[in-house]
Amino acid sequence: MREMKGETPLAVEPQEISKARPQHPLEPERLLRPVSKAEARREMTLRAVLVACVVAALMGAAEPMVTLRIGYGPNISVVSAFLGFLVIGLIGRLSGLRATRWENNLVQTAGTAAGSGVGFMAVVLAAIDMLNQRGLLDLHLSSWQIFAWLAPSGLLGVLLAVPLRKHYIDEENLPFADGMAAGESLMVLDQGPKEAGPRVAALGFGGLLSAGLTLARQSFGWIPETVSPAFLGPNAAALRLGSEVGVLSLGAGLLVGLRVTLSMALGMVIGWVILPEPLFARGLVPELSFNLVLQRWVMWPATSLMVAGGLAALALKWRVIAKTFRGLRGKDVDAGGDFPMRWVVWGSLACAVVLAVVQKISLGFPLWLSGVSILLSLVLMLVGIRVLGETNWAPISAMANVMQAVFAVLAPGHVPINMIGSGMSGSVAANGEHLMQDYRAGRIVGSTNRNLTWLQLLGVPIGAAAVAIAYPAVRAKYGVGGNGGLTSPISVKWAGFAELLAKGFGALPSSALWALIIALVIGVVLTVLEANPRIGRFIPSPTAVGLGMLIPGFAVIPMVLGGIIQAVWKKASPKGEDVYGVPLASGFITGEALVLLALALPAAFK
Repeated sequence: MREMKGETPLAVEPQEISKARPQHPLEPERLLRPVSKAEARREMTLRAVLVACVVAALMGAAEPMVTLRIGYGPNISVVSAFLGFLVIGLIGRLSGLRATRWENNLVQTAGTAAGSGVGFMAVVLAAIDMLNQRGLLDLHLSSWQIFAWLAPSGLLGVLLAVPLRKHYIDEENLPFADGMAAGESLMVLDQGPKEAGPRVAALGFGGLLSAGLTLARQSFGWIPETVSPAFLGPNAAALRLGSEVGVLSLGAGLLVGLRVTLSMALGMVIGWVILPEPLFARGLVPELSFNLVLQRWVMWPATSLMVAGGLAALALKWRVIAKTFRGLRGKDVDAGGDFPMRWVVWGSLACAVVLAVVQKISLGFPLWLSGVSILLSLVLMLVGIRVLGETNWAPISAMANVMQAVFAVLAPGHVPINMIGSGMSGSVAANGEHLMQDYRAGRIVGSTNRNLTWLQLLGVPIGAAAVAIAYPAVRAKYGVGGNGGLTSPISVKWAGFAELLAKGFGALPSSALWALIIALVIGVVLTVLEANPRIGRFIPSPTAVGLGMLIPGFAVIPMVLGGIIQAVWKKASPKGEDVYGVPLASGFITGEALVLLALALPAAFK
């Protein structure tokens, strides 16, 4: 993994960007395009806000179709960055007032909030509809109910995450690969091809290669989506061992580095090579399928590792967290461009009250359970942010599954409470996690943190409104679940887990709960060892190991390959890797994300 310890400089204000050392912590020094004082002041402009609203609406409307069709959400950050660049650039040409990278970054921030933050939650809406079809639930949400549920929970997630920037971005300096890709793309676009020819070429090559492979796979069927070599065993395909045929995950591996990707490989080997056969032989799982092995056994120790690693790392840096809250008061906030703490506190309280009232009146969710779930959502969000920062995978469904288990204890056999509570927690966590992606991109670009927060807060209700209109339309046109309907694996897992827990914890093997406890201890020990400056770089990341046990090997193996390539490349040609590494990886991520969105958009708006 790229070295990310130690003190790092704070993000600079736009006015100071031409004077600052032109680099961000995870990439080499670059030559920035000179900017005038007048241009540097153009960040929170009217055109940036208006374009941000349009892009947020597009991303929020497109994400349900994209997610339900392909099974996961592509990188909305870079898609929003490119759309913003094109639209604001066109307006700039017509008006004669050149667009700035800070305006572009505000647009991608709103798009990320509406798409990755809010739009992704269509997976829980689909899971609810699947349970309705099975007769286990009678919860048919109208567009107004969807908006009233997703908007305050999303806003709450953003506000709760604001004070964590200094810890995860400045102190931990986690990569947040999608945010890096978005920031790098904006920097390359801003510099222009003459000033940044090599990086533009690397970004373009990576994007074209990624887009070409995606088209060949998705549109023409010339190449398979995944491959499972015979040497991996007869059950490799059922257990999703193998590799995707594409470079998106490879690009993510190039960005997050060797240590994290090898840790994910360790988790994959434990979860999908070592454990399935013994579990099947002992009758703990009825068959060797990815979803069944995951739900009935593997997810418990895997999630425990992530929770232990994330919270233990946070506990070891408690002084930084305390300093963060103290620093978000008074003059320090105004000087650093942060969102004031008093706004965070009062805004969070207001959103929590609105959310609790909406869930009580509209969904029949008890007020006291709303309070409990909000508190627990904060804890799970802390874990999710760290996992996303290290691995570029947002463990939203895994964290929501933890909440499902909690509600199975608090309200045994009550499927509506299970789905509403876990869905709310997923929304809070998703929006908090993706705010960190935007802070990472903002640090690269030199944006003002307060403005990024405002645009996130703007993007959330726009995204919620778009989802409230788009999801019922997609459901009516294509159907969800059943024969021929749209079926996201995440939705299947969410609904299946609720159905399993409705039968009580007795349906789970006791060995899974013992594994959870053991993994909890191991996660804390590994995190403490990680903090040792002498041996920390040799210790597996518990959050990455846990995630490797949760996601298919199809995605893990190319990420490991990317981590190995980055390490070898850095050793063989440090200068070449410094120049081409991050733009090439960003192109790999951007190309597939743009194509997948383009392929899904026509269906989304039929």
